[in-house]
Formats: sequence, C-alpha cells, structure tokens
Amino acid sequence: MSDTNDHSEPARRLATRAVHAGEPEPRIEGAVSMPIFQSATFETAGEKSYDAVRYVRLNNTPNHQALHAKLASLEGGEAAVVASSGMAAITTTLLALLSRGDHLLALEGLYGGTHTFVTRDLAEFGIGHDLMDGNRPETWSALLEPSTRAIYVETITNPLMQVPDLEQVVRFARTHGLVSIIDSTFATPVNYRPLESGFDLVLHSGTKYLNGHSDLAAGAVVGPRELVRRVTHRLNHLGGVLDPHACFLLHRGIKTLVLRVRQQNENALALARFLAESPAVEGVNYPGLETHPQHGRARKMFSGFGGMLSFDVRGGVEAADSLLNRLRIPRSAPSLGGVETLITRPATTSHAGVPPEERVRMGISDSLVRVSVGIEAPGDLVEDFEQGLEGIS
Repeated sequence: MSDTNDHSEPARRLATRAVHAGEPEPRIEGAVSMPIFQSATFETAGEKSYDAVRYVRLNNTPNHQALHAKLASLEGGEAAVVASSGMAAITTTLLALLSRGDHLLALEGLYGGTHTFVTRDLAEFGIGHDLMDGNRPETWSALLEPSTRAIYVETITNPLMQVPDLEQVVRFARTHGLVSIIDSTFATPVNYRPLESGFDLVLHSGTKYLNGHSDLAAGAVVGPRELVRRVTHRLNHLGGVLDPHACFLLHRGIKTLVLRVRQQNENALALARFLAESPAVEGVNYPGLETHPQHGRARKMFSGFGGMLSFDVRGGVEAADSLLNRLRIPRSAPSLGGVETLITRPATTSHAGVPPEERVRMGISDSLVRVSVGIEAPGDLVEDFEQGLEGIS
C-alpha cells in the first residue's frame, strides 16, 4: 500500500503540494496528468498479504496509491485511504476502531447521517455512546466509561457552524488514552490541519470541497500508518471502494483546492456580513462574524472561516421556501463544497433522518437555511440574496 507521505520531499507550501504531491515519478509514459487505470485486477508479483494483492476492491490500484499520497501530504499524515463516500469513511473508521462492549464519546450536533449512525446503528453492534457538549470540556470526564476508546468531533458542525473546543479535545484524548477522530470536511486542509494540532485521525467527505465539482461521492481517512492500516483492512472487507475513475476525478479536483477554498472563504464572509444586516434574517451562523460565539476560537485556530453558513429567515418555513424559489444564482440542492453556490433547508435534506424533536433539541429549526457558498463573484451573490429577501419580514 503505497499511501505514505514522503517526508524526504521538500517542505513545499500547500498550494504546491496540492498540485504535485503523489504524482508518479517518473511520469507514466510521460503523461503529465495521472492516467485512469480502468482495470479491476493486476498481475500478481509475490504479494505477502491479503491487503497487498493488486485488486480494485483492496483500494490499491495506481490511482488509489497516487491519491493516497496526495491526501497524506496535504494533511501532514503518514498514510491515507479513500472510500466510496464520506459516510463509508466515517462508518468504516468507527467499526475498525470500536468493538462490541466499547464506548464512544461523540460531539452533539453532528451531521445527520453520522448522528444517526452513532446514536442508533452502533448499538446494534454492541457499541455504546454518549454525546458531549463541545464547548463544555469540564463536563466530559463524567461521560467517560472504562470501555471508552475514542472521541469523535467535527471541526465545524453542520448546519449550525459551531466550533468545538478542539484544543481541549486533543488534551482530553491524550490524558485518557482515547483515539481522537475529527471530520474536517467543512474546514479542508486549507483552513485547518487537525493532525498538526494533535488529532489522531482526520476524515473528509471528498464529495465536498476536496473534489469541489459536485460530480462524485468519496471519503478519505488520513493519519498514522498503523491506524490507517486498520481502517483499510476493515474497508477492504466491507467493500466501500472508490473506483479508479472517481479516484482520478478526486485527484484532479484536489489540484485546485487551495484556490477554490480561498475564494469561498472570501465570498462566504461577504455574504454573511450582508445577511447579518438584513431585516429579513433573524440570525447568521458563520464563525467569521465577530458576533459568532466561537469567533475568537476560530480566528486562533483556522486560516480561513470556510464557505458554509446558515441563517433563520423571518416568517418561518413559508418565507424560507420563498427565498429558495426567488434566488437566481444558488441551486436548491443537498450537498456542499462545489464551485457553485447551493442552498437548502437542512430539515428537509441533511437532517431529514433526524426526528423533529431531536432537531429542535439540536437547535435546527424548520426555517433554517444553509448555504454552501461557491466561487461566483461575491458582488453577484450579495445582490441576488438582496433581491431574494426583498419583501420578507
């Protein structure tokens, strides 16, 4: 599995590594772009282990290997592995590190799919859990059990854009011998690199910012070689493989990651500032705003505040739906992180699987609108939201 970060390479800047890290040397037949190896199997060459057999389901085609090396370099990890979706990366990681009788500490307010898996599905595997308030580290010790093995958080929560006390998460995990796992999809390596801050594993939905073009589903796990090996072994059995063509697309998308995210940071901040002044908006959730409760924390830890924001529209669900219908630039669609601006009501998409009473407890109203800000001209986005909000009060 050639997915290690080559620390003998020069310590190049992130934008350079996004383009050049992981590329085969010498180039295959002189091809500047990584070719697609559309082959399910390869001739054997004396492999010594099951996971080393050259077979597409074992996540070790040349396309996988190049992509793994690029991801490891971007996050500063020893190794990486990709999966068929973000949820495949999340569920496989948890099932690789937890067994029957184990216990997990998980952040309150997780993405809906992760929340449901942790709070419902893990129980069927005999794995317990407790949810923790990411802003109250003094309460975490009371949730510990002798069988607690890992702690799971998100860099920025979906869809309320809360920023947990990540520094305390790392300290807590080290003090109590827990594996610290973080989903950093919203931040990307451009804005925050968790491994450099002491986290053990960083996960991404590659469907989102890493790819950036809304045309594939993928997941990624990056970290120490031994932990990634355990995740890879479990993934090889569960079968959540990313096919070579999707590997190629993700590999290509990552090359423009830095440029895209920097523009999305700028656009989202401009839009958030406009929305915060609009009489049709009750409140804006964006860590780049000085009014955000964790703004100081985000400013200290992050290189940028990301392209995601959410807000409540005055007038309830009817007003929120009216806004979605009146906007001309954003597409009303689930998912996020692409070059185009997307808008949705989480109650009907990302958190539709969460019971209404749980959504209320999490602070997710039916009128909450989430925006994934793209790379369009920021002035055009602000003008479009201005006309979309006219008459709403």
